[in-house]
Amino acid sequence: MTGWLKRRHPAQLIVFAFAAGIVVGTALLALPVATAGAERASVTTALFTSTSALCVTGLIVVDTPAYWSHFGEVVILGLIQVGGIGIMTLASLLALIVARRLGLRTRLLAQAETAAPELRDVRQLVRGVVLLSLLFEAVAAAVLAVRFWASYDMSAGSAAYRGVFHAVSAFNNAGFALWSDSLVRFAADGWVSVTVALTILAGGLGFPVWLELWRRGLRPRGWTLHTKLTVGVTAALVVVGFAAVAAFEWSGAATAGLGADGKLLASFFQGVTPRTAGFNTLDYGALTQETLFVTDLLMFIGAGSASTGGGIKVTTFALLFLMVWSEVRGEPHVSAFGRRVPPHAQRQAFAVAFIAAVAVAVATLVLMADGPHPFREVLFEAVSAFGTVGLSTGITSELSELGRLVLVALMFLGRTGPYTLAVALALRERRRLYRFPEERPIIG
Repeated sequence: MTGWLKRRHPAQLIVFAFAAGIVVGTALLALPVATAGAERASVTTALFTSTSALCVTGLIVVDTPAYWSHFGEVVILGLIQVGGIGIMTLASLLALIVARRLGLRTRLLAQAETAAPELRDVRQLVRGVVLLSLLFEAVAAAVLAVRFWASYDMSAGSAAYRGVFHAVSAFNNAGFALWSDSLVRFAADGWVSVTVALTILAGGLGFPVWLELWRRGLRPRGWTLHTKLTVGVTAALVVVGFAAVAAFEWSGAATAGLGADGKLLASFFQGVTPRTAGFNTLDYGALTQETLFVTDLLMFIGAGSASTGGGIKVTTFALLFLMVWSEVRGEPHVSAFGRRVPPHAQRQAFAVAFIAAVAVAVATLVLMADGPHPFREVLFEAVSAFGTVGLSTGITSELSELGRLVLVALMFLGRTGPYTLAVALALRERRRLYRFPEERPIIG
């Protein structure tokens, strides 16, 4: 077995590791002690929940607080933590592997710009990822626990448990909650909503960005192109999400019981969470079609690279936009912030986005053919699964066995697919010793 693993491609090892983790989680959740009732979970229910937790998605087919016992909740929490920290660590390590496969001059330039550690510093890198995760989770857990204990008549033990669970779920962009309505009851509570939203943002930026912010401070001039694109696009998407929800839901049914402050707070929260985490303070089954469409777009884009979030990643989206912008302007090269983007990075971005779009389209078609649900709800479910977001209009539990397995495949692909594909493409890059004659097809 060890020899087989050593011969595998790094991208294949990630897929194998996640598949093995899902199998272990499924076995644990299928135990009788994992459920609150007398009946044990079915294999499909255990598989779906294990995949959703390890892939930090948050989609559920059963009510988490009512169906699972404390043992089951702890298993889910453990899967979320492993899936979140594990993906950051593996993605960061793969970035180093890719850097070593590049030419010496390119590696020296990349290391000078990013201050990236060498492979011999793997222990330091892993320790940094773990400490960063635990730091953010501890701060968020403390704030949430104190708030739950002081304002919601919970015992100290219950408040601490719920604070830790939701802090871990938020930083890892999972979206699992211990209330049946997610966080709807806290829609007007700024302490809970803002804490969870900021924790989600922290996990969605990615370890490479935090490492650079730690080393170079809040001086954008010294940031690498990756950090500039990640921070800039993330901020822009938060503003777009906030403005869209506020505009389309201000007089809608979902915000009917909230005052002006509550509506602004809920709009901010829903402007943050749709890209990466499945928490919600508004009922998505009551949202307008316009809001659901904007949410589809945000979920598809996702979070930062080497982060706990999913989607095609904000840097991929930024590169696609820059490619179109350069083509419209007639410029021969794609550039941003005084840096030129190499052609192979552009091809990788297009490949990731295209494969993601095809996967979502095929899954949506299968789900439509398998059940009676309307297109907008099925599409929302498929994008949420691929983006490992976990938001739902409420149809997840109504899906057939086939529908649930389709979402399982989408969650797995969304968690392992985009960056493993990018790494595989980067590691397979080679120079041809010849070129074919050029011929231009008609475009448009």
